[in-house]
Amino acid sequence: MAHIAKLEVDDSGLPAPSAEIEQERRVAIFDLLEDNSFTLPGKGDLAAPEGPFNLLLSVRDGRLVFDTRSESDDPLAEFHLSFGPFRQVIKDYFQICESYFEAVKTMPPSQIEAIDMARRGIHNEGARILEERLEGKAELDLDTARRLFTLVCVLSPVK
Repeated sequence: MAHIAKLEVDDSGLPAPSAEIEQERRVAIFDLLEDNSFTLPGKGDLAAPEGPFNLLLSVRDGRLVFDTRSESDDPLAEFHLSFGPFRQVIKDYFQICESYFEAVKTMPPSQIEAIDMARRGIHNEGARILEERLEGKAELDLDTARRLFTLVCVLSPVK
């Protein structure tokens, strides 16, 4: 039961993403909803809320907002994260994605594979930072963190 059952990304007010980034976003949401691990810890004497959870990701006042709710849409936890710790890895991720998308059009498979390995490494670094930033707020596995990091990139003011 400890998982995200519904996910919304509020990107209103942000520039439209490229077709490639929009595809990455759709895949991340689909994969995340198919398989994820997400729990909220208890607070003090209060037991941990049981899942499944609804999650709304948005940007408010320049900060990333995780609005976590019950399946019946009752508020459970809301936490705000600064984009600061993500800036460099997001910038690196967009650069390597751009290289990857270009490579797919013209380069041989061995070069595409090398760029993709670098892309996965940067993606894992972003997921690790996200796990650290969520410590004490939410617990998630690496695959969930990776998919959420993709969505953090979509919402980021850094491109």
